[in-house]
Amino acid sequence: MDQKPARVRIVDAAHDLMLSIGLARTTTKAIAQAAGCSEAALYKYFANKEELFVTVLHERLPKLGSLLSRLTEGVANPDRTVEENLTDIAREAALFYEETFPMAASLYAEPQLKRRHEDILRGLGSGPHKPIQGLDAYLRAEQAAGRVAPGADTYAAASLLLGACAQRAFAYDMSPDRKPPQSLDAFATGLARTLLGGIAP
Repeated sequence: MDQKPARVRIVDAAHDLMLSIGLARTTTKAIAQAAGCSEAALYKYFANKEELFVTVLHERLPKLGSLLSRLTEGVANPDRTVEENLTDIAREAALFYEETFPMAASLYAEPQLKRRHEDILRGLGSGPHKPIQGLDAYLRAEQAAGRVAPGADTYAAASLLLGACAQRAFAYDMSPDRKPPQSLDAFATGLARTLLGGIAP
């Protein structure tokens, strides 16, 4: 018998099921069963499956959102270059999308469920736009500090970096050997350096 607290077992089970069979096919009943508890016990901790999904994103996946917040708050840190920070973001974002892509992809086969999921995420103040906003905020802070060019379009730069990370997860999941041609570190370093070439002062 798993001695972990019920909430931990529920989040673990949700993460495993969402990763293996996708978000659309994962039900609260299946999560409760895998966690060894009743659905009623699950609803003591979470209002719905979408709230559980957001919890999985925050607690079980690479910490992209918290990294962006920390960088924005510590933007005046002279010990870290913008390239180093962008490399860290690219690495975490690539890992984040690699794990979330299999979870969320199943929603696209069920438009009604996808709309319901999006509506609930909006109500929770979450959604796929949040990392773009976070990276844009970080780049604007660096712009104000003089480490990004005054005329640079920070929103476009944020979209390019995160879009490349999401595309890496999508494109190579379907390739013959399911592996990108570069290591994660080489990809993150090259992406950060290339992006910075267009926005550096």
